[in-house]
Amino acid sequence: MEKSSVADLIPVLSKKSEIDGAIREVLDKVVVLRFGRATDASCLQLDDILWKSQRDVSKFSSIFLVDVDAEGTQTYVKYFDITIIPAMVFFFNCEHIKMDCGTPDHTKFVGAFHRRQDFVDVAEVLYRGAMRGKQIVDCPLPKERIPKFELLYKDI
Repeated sequence: MEKSSVADLIPVLSKKSEIDGAIREVLDKVVVLRFGRATDASCLQLDDILWKSQRDVSKFSSIFLVDVDAEGTQTYVKYFDITIIPAMVFFFNCEHIKMDCGTPDHTKFVGAFHRRQDFVDVAEVLYRGAMRGKQIVDCPLPKERIPKFELLYKDI
């Protein structure tokens, strides 16, 4: 029997309409959009963690992989300024949910999680905050387990 890849087990979105549909159609759950490439080592590590935790978070979140190289996803890649992969963006009932990780950018989580439980904790905090009507939640992870990247911002 052939071993299936994570991309066969978690839906991959490669068009804007597919991303819009996932955001619109999933109600009362956190929509997790992982932006990345199927060939990137960090993305593969994160995908493995997402796949392993999918059952644990299935009651309150839905996970989707978004291919940053697909022509149809460029609107979202540009809008969320996805320059470092992997990056994750979260939605709840069509609303963008932000997370304060101690970085200037609260719109996305950049990098991979160190372990499965880290993702489960983040998904649960996002869900609980969203159910209370919050649009931004504090990251539940200790600072040493939050990936650090030097992001450059331009004043417009």
